[in-house]
Parts: sequence; structure tokens; C-alpha cells
Amino acid sequence: MSSCPTAPTSTTGSSPSCPSPADPPLAVIACGALGAHLREIIARRGWPAQLHILPALLHNRPSKITDQAERLARSALARGQLVAVAYADCGTYGALDEVCTRLGLQRLPGLHCYDVFAGPDRMRALFEAEPGTYVLTDFLVRSFRRTVLAELGLDRHPELWPDYFGHYRRLVWLAQQRDPALEAAAERVAARFGLPLTVVETGTSRLERELELLVGAEGTP
Repeated sequence: MSSCPTAPTSTTGSSPSCPSPADPPLAVIACGALGAHLREIIARRGWPAQLHILPALLHNRPSKITDQAERLARSALARGQLVAVAYADCGTYGALDEVCTRLGLQRLPGLHCYDVFAGPDRMRALFEAEPGTYVLTDFLVRSFRRTVLAELGLDRHPELWPDYFGHYRRLVWLAQQRDPALEAAAERVAARFGLPLTVVETGTSRLERELELLVGAEGTP
């Protein structure tokens, strides 16, 4: 538990143990795919936290997740802030855990954001029922053209689609905030796959609960 006040009033320079008056007591380093949800949750709950959102496209280069998260964490710690890591493992294969252990930090549980939204048991059941399952979240539905098609070069070379996605047999959308526009976008993605769309409504309650545990573990009310 930090001894620093949540609303510092001192106008002097920051000490090694307390954040500067300009900084909230907690820094949250977040995955870009979760950023919008985290911003809403933190604002609604009134947590005194500074949110650092890293680009979601780092998932294509997971080693950069650990590099950038560690850089941000060390900077925040040097300013006297507590630090929470709002990432699952996200393809780092334990490297992010090594950073967290080295710096004394905690992260969200799970292998990926699907676990954070739906829970690992539910995701395990989905993949066991059909290993050829492609999973969408609201973020991926909205950004599919940019984060998938453009990143893989399929906007320029659509003939490569079967090489990347021809083995999938089911498309599952983990819906956080389902609405007609997003549903239409998800259906367009499903049409591109040539597969029916299965919708699993997860909401953001599990993400909020895990974030609350993470924030609480860092001593922030």
C-alpha cells in the first residue's frame, strides 16, 4: 500500500517514493486492443490512474510489447508511480512475465485478451469443440481491414487469403458492446471468411473485475 496521497498537494519536486504532483499515483500500461474499454472503466470508476496505451499492432511483433512495456514501467516507477500491466501474455511466451517479475509488477491473467473477456475455461471449450476457430473482439471487428488485411498485405494480394485463412472452420465474435453497426461489420468479416458468424456476448464485466483486482493489488482505492 502506498503512503502517498491520491491527490498530492505539494508543489515541490517529486521524491523517489511519491509521484510528482502532476502524476496520478498509478500508471496503467495497456494493450491497444483493450484501450477504449479500459479508458471507460477507469473514468467511470474514478480511479486515479494514468493510462498508457501501446499500439495494438505490437501483437504482430510481441517482443516489442515487452520492450515498450518495460520502458514505460521503468519511467513510471522512477517518477514514484505504482504500475499495473493491463496485458495478458499476448504472444510474448512468458517474456512479459519475466519483466513483471523483475520489476515487481502484476498483469492481467490469461494467454490473450480472449481469456480476459470470456475466461480461459470458456475459450478452451470453444477451441476444443472446433480447433479451426477464428476469434474476433469488438476491436478486431472495427479494425479488421487495418489490423488484419493491411498488416498481412491481403489488401494488395487478396489471392493469399486461402493461405492465411483457408483452414478456419468457424468464426466466433466475442461481443463486448453489441450494436447494429458492429454486428453488420462482423457479418462482413464472416462473409469474407465464407463462414457463419457465432456471437458470444461477453460484455466487459470480466475485464472490469480483473482490472479492479489489478488496480487493488497495486494499492489504489
